[in-house]
Amino acid sequence: MVDALFGVPRLVAVYDALDAGREDLGHYAAMVGEFGVRRVLDVGCGTGELTCLLAGQGVEVVGVDPAEASLEVAKGKKFADRVRWIHGDATTLPPLEIDLAVMTGNVAQVFLTDEEWAATLGGVRQALRPGGRFVFETRDPARRAWEEWTREHTHQVVTVEGVDTVESWSDLLAVELPYVSFRGTYVFESDGAVLTSDSTLWFRQRDEIEASLTAAGFTVDEVREAPDRPGKEFVFVTTKRSATP
Repeated sequence: MVDALFGVPRLVAVYDALDAGREDLGHYAAMVGEFGVRRVLDVGCGTGELTCLLAGQGVEVVGVDPAEASLEVAKGKKFADRVRWIHGDATTLPPLEIDLAVMTGNVAQVFLTDEEWAATLGGVRQALRPGGRFVFETRDPARRAWEEWTREHTHQVVTVEGVDTVESWSDLLAVELPYVSFRGTYVFESDGAVLTSDSTLWFRQRDEIEASLTAAGFTVDEVREAPDRPGKEFVFVTTKRSATP
C-alpha cells in the first residue's frame, strides 16, 4: 500500500512544496563523488528530487518507486529524460549492475515486517555490482522524533504556484514501539477539500539494522550522522559482500 501523500495525484502535486528545504540531498550527492561512482540506484525515489539532481550532474541513474503518481511528477522535472524510471520496488528490479544504491528520506522505516525488510535488502544487493555500496538513513529511536509530529510543530500554509494554497499539519495517532503512526491533513483553499494521509513507521534500533544487513550479505563500513540533522539519524554506509554468510 502506498501512502496517500505519495499516491494521490492532488497531494503529490504539492508534495515538493510542502517538503521544501531538502538539505539532505547534497549529502547523498556528495557521496557519489566521494565513492567515485557512475551508476546509481535511487530506491523509493518519490518525486525524483535526488534522481534528477544526479542525472543533471552526468550520473547514470535508475529511479524506482511503487507510487505511480509520484513518478509522473518526477518525469516532468528537468533532466528526467536522462533517468531510467521503474514503477515498482527493490524486489521487482530488472538485472542491473549498480555502483551505489541509496535510500533517502527515511524510506527504510516504511518496511513494517522483517520479511519486507529482508526482501528489500535482497533486491538491493542483487542490483549492485560486486563491491557495490548501499547507503541509507533511518531515525535514531532514542531521539523520539514523533514527539514533534503534532499540529503545534508542523502546521504550515504554503502557496504552490499554479496549483493551490494548502494548509497542512500532522497528528500523532499511536506510539506502540517500535511502530509509530501519524496522519497528515491537507486543506486546499480553492475548494475547501480536506485530504488525509496515514503512515506507520518502524523505528529499528541500530544493532537490529546492523544484524539485518550482515544477514543480507552487506558489510557495514560505518554509521554516519546526517549533516543536516546531527544526532538524529543513522546513515548506514555498507558494501556488498561477495557471498552471504
